[in-house]
Amino acid sequence: MTGDPLWTFACAFYGRPGIAAACLALQDEGGADVPLLLYLIWCGRTGRRLDASALAGAEARISPWRGQVIIPLRTIRRAMRSDLLPGQVTDLLRERIKVAEIEAERLALATLFQAAPVPDAPASSGAEALTLYAAHLGKPWPEDPVRVLVTALEE
Repeated sequence: MTGDPLWTFACAFYGRPGIAAACLALQDEGGADVPLLLYLIWCGRTGRRLDASALAGAEARISPWRGQVIIPLRTIRRAMRSDLLPGQVTDLLRERIKVAEIEAERLALATLFQAAPVPDAPASSGAEALTLYAAHLGKPWPEDPVRVLVTALEE
């Protein structure tokens, strides 16, 4: 889809065993935005400074897109899990919506990548991004998905 390093990282990291489930649990139970979470982890791993101001700026950059495009697509896709039209096969349409949702998330990541700070700090595991983001959201995250992510980031 694209050659930008953030998208490449996001696809590779999200595709690792257990990561997708952990990210989705943080999204559904902890209020996290998965593209923003992956961006913050990538920033840490590539030596880009993370602080509350940078996080707020990144959040502001993609929040309207997430609210008006990504979340509605996700809501529609998830609603289609059930048999809303008895006797009709809706799997193909659901898959098309999923593709559109992923493309919308890729565009959010591209926007974040374009505005990413220049690397000027030592690279880290990226685990501090979890703490920063949880504090930004102001609510505790479920422990199991955090543990999965931290373990993966330390490998």
